[in-house]
Amino acid sequence: MACCGHGKLSLSDQLVKYMSLLSFIGFQTSTFPKDKLEAALEGASMENKTLIITVANKACTEEGSFLDLLLQSFQVGEGTQSLRNHLLIAAIDQTAFEQCNLRKLHCYQLMTDGVDFSGEKTFMSSDYLKLTWMKTLFQANVLRRGYNFIFTDMDVIWLRNPFERLVHQGVDLQISCDFYNGRPSDLAGNFANTGFFFVVSNNKTISLFDKWYAARNDSLPLHDQHVLQALIKDGLTQRLGLEVRFQDPLYFGGFCASGKNYGKVVTMHANCCTTFSAKMRGLRAILDGWIKFKGQSNATSTVQWPE
Repeated sequence: MACCGHGKLSLSDQLVKYMSLLSFIGFQTSTFPKDKLEAALEGASMENKTLIITVANKACTEEGSFLDLLLQSFQVGEGTQSLRNHLLIAAIDQTAFEQCNLRKLHCYQLMTDGVDFSGEKTFMSSDYLKLTWMKTLFQANVLRRGYNFIFTDMDVIWLRNPFERLVHQGVDLQISCDFYNGRPSDLAGNFANTGFFFVVSNNKTISLFDKWYAARNDSLPLHDQHVLQALIKDGLTQRLGLEVRFQDPLYFGGFCASGKNYGKVVTMHANCCTTFSAKMRGLRAILDGWIKFKGQSNATSTVQWPE
């Protein structure tokens, strides 16, 4: 997935290169036949063509890892039990695909020849950055097929049903934050986190994801999140007429920014934490606390948020 800086290519050459890259995930420029991805999307989708997607590798799906933690959170969360039926896992190696099928989930093989994404990837390493951009490309393909979705990183647990807190009319993209200034529509004052967001499929969001992917530059490696934030601050979403809403970390929290309140938390993301083992310890402690909290009255609960 490496490419040269875009400044050395003409616009037409960039487009040809971009479209050729889309082909590895089954993208087709005209119609979408009932291929494996379309079948997987249909199988996981709600009646309104909305689903939950995540991208997983072997390290995330081994027994006792992030996948099991996510599924347990669905099981013990408030109003989350049925969401398992609408989760689609895009597996980027054979083991992840097998583990997904073993748990009888909706699964899709999103794999590339000659690239091994199976192990733990160090934050901002070359393979890590390739993986983030592969996710963006896959997300653009899902939008192009007409599906709305919540995207969740694997290191997120769901304690309440997020659909109940989302705005369902007039907002194109609702996204979690590493920094939140209290004003959900402030494009300059909030810092987005791409590990959890809800996006509606329309021409505006398709264009956003296309431009987002095209803005990457492998000669100066950047996280997809940093590129999106720069595009938002540069006014791209405004030029596209796209309505963005940043989510309050009191509800959609993370290790970077969190309300630390079991009475309000919806999802919790193990961001600002660079190793699998540290992420797992933190998420496990929060989930264990949640289970205790659920066993008590909200008004009298003595469960403390874990450090």
